[in-house]
Amino acid sequence: MKNNVKEFRLGELFCGPGGLALGATTAKIENSDYKIIHKWANDYDRDTCNTYIRNICPEDGDSVICGDVRKLDIESLGEIDALAFGFPCNDFSVVGEQKGFDGVYGPLYTYGVKVLKKYQPLWFLAENVGGLKSANDGKAFQKIQEDLKNAGYRIYPNLYKFEEYGVPQARHRVIIVGIREDLPYEFKIPSPKPYENVDVTCKNAIENPPIRKDAYNNELTKQSEIVVKRLKYIKPGQNAFTADLPEELQLKVKGAKISQIYKRLDPDKPAYTVTGSGGGGTHMYHYSEPRALTNRERARLQTFPDNYIFEGSKESVRKQIGMAVPAKGAKIIFEAILKTFAGIDYESVEPSIKE
Repeated sequence: MKNNVKEFRLGELFCGPGGLALGATTAKIENSDYKIIHKWANDYDRDTCNTYIRNICPEDGDSVICGDVRKLDIESLGEIDALAFGFPCNDFSVVGEQKGFDGVYGPLYTYGVKVLKKYQPLWFLAENVGGLKSANDGKAFQKIQEDLKNAGYRIYPNLYKFEEYGVPQARHRVIIVGIREDLPYEFKIPSPKPYENVDVTCKNAIENPPIRKDAYNNELTKQSEIVVKRLKYIKPGQNAFTADLPEELQLKVKGAKISQIYKRLDPDKPAYTVTGSGGGGTHMYHYSEPRALTNRERARLQTFPDNYIFEGSKESVRKQIGMAVPAKGAKIIFEAILKTFAGIDYESVEPSIKE
C-alpha cells in the first residue's frame, strides 16, 4: 500500500516539555510539502504539560492531556499518522539500580504499543537511554523490539551519540524508528558526517550569542560559601574526587564516587549529560565561574532556543530540561523520516545496533 500523506499528524506519549515535538514540528525538507504537525500529547506532570502547551500548541491547550498514562483513555485520543514516545527511562538508566521491567517505569512502553495497535500510524519514533540495551541482561530491549514488531512495524533501532550530530552535549540515546510493515519505505540511519565541523563545545553553546541577563529561566542558583570555595579548586573537567582539594573541602562520601558530583564543564568539549538532578553537588557547574549553570544555560546544551519558555519552579524547570530530548538531534531524525516518505535519498550509516 502506497501512502500519499504529506502532513503527518503526530501523537505523543510521555511528551515531556517538548524536545521531540519541537524537533518534529520544525523538521522540513527544502522544496517539499512534507511536514509534521502536533495532534495530541500526554504527560503526567502539570508544569511539563504547561511548558509543552505554551511552546508547541498555545492555540490548542486541550490537545495536551495531563495525567497518568495508565489511566489514559486510549480509545478517545484521535486518529494520527505518527507516534512519538520517549518512554520513561528511570528503570533502564545506567545511573541508578537499573531495575528494567521490574521497576515502576519499565513496563510503561506498553502504552505506546497499545496506541500503535489501536491507531496503526504510518510510523513511530521511540526513545530511551543507552542503558536500555543492557537492562534485564538485554532481555528488556529484546522484548520491547518484539512487541513493536508484533504491533505491525519494521523497526530500525540505533544508538545515537548526539554530540556527533551537532549537539553540544555527550548524550547517548537508543532511538527506534518504526515504519508500518505494509508500506514500501526503508528507513536509514542519518549520517553524522554533515555535522563534523559544527562547534559542539559547551562554551560555544553557552556564550554564542551571549544570554541576555533578563532571559527567561536564567535565575542563578545560590551557592553556599563552602561550595564556592570547593569549586575554585576544581579545574574544568574535574570533579570533587579528581581535584586536588584541601582536606576541609573534601567530600566525606562512602561508596560510589559519582563522576558528576561537583563536576565542572570542560569549555573545549561537549557538556556531559544534562540530567534532572541537582542536590548534593549534581548540578552542572560552569567552567570559569564558581557556580552551577542556570536553567537557560542547561536549555542551550539541550538545543532549546532562548525563546522556549519553561513553566514552573526553578527545580521543576531543571527536571524538565534534564528529561528532554535535544530538539536539534530529534529534528535530524525526523527529517530523515520525512525524506524516507518523500523518496529523497540522504547520506546514511550502518546502524550501531544489529537486530
